[in-house]
Amino acid sequence: MTAQHRISLASALALAGMIFALFYGGAQPVAVGLFPAPWDKLAHLGFFMVLTLLLLQLLPRPLWVAMLLALLVGIGDEWHQMFLPGRQAGWDDIAADLVGVLLGAALHRRARVARY
Repeated sequence: MTAQHRISLASALALAGMIFALFYGGAQPVAVGLFPAPWDKLAHLGFFMVLTLLLLQLLPRPLWVAMLLALLVGIGDEWHQMFLPGRQAGWDDIAADLVGVLLGAALHRRARVARY
C-alpha cells in the first residue's frame, strides 16, 4: 500500500467517523447544550473546515463538489436537529458551517499552490 493510499484510507475513515459523530452523537441527550453560545459557532466552523479538508483529500477536483457535499452535510444536520428534543436548527449554524467550508477550501488551495 502506497503512502497516498494510506492517506486516502485514513481520510475516509476520519470522514466517516466525523459524520457518524455528527448525526449519531448529535442525537444523544448529552449533545443538548454541549457547546454554549457563542462557542457553538466556532465548533461548527472548525468541524466543517476539517470535514471540507478531508473531502478535498478524497475528491480534490473539482473543488466545488467537495464544498457542496460538506455544506449539504451541514444542512442535513440542521434538518436532523429539527426532530431532536432540546435541539434547534438555525440559519446561523448553517452560516458558520459555510464559513468553515470556505476556510477549508482556502487552506486546501493555499497548500496546493505552496506545493507547486
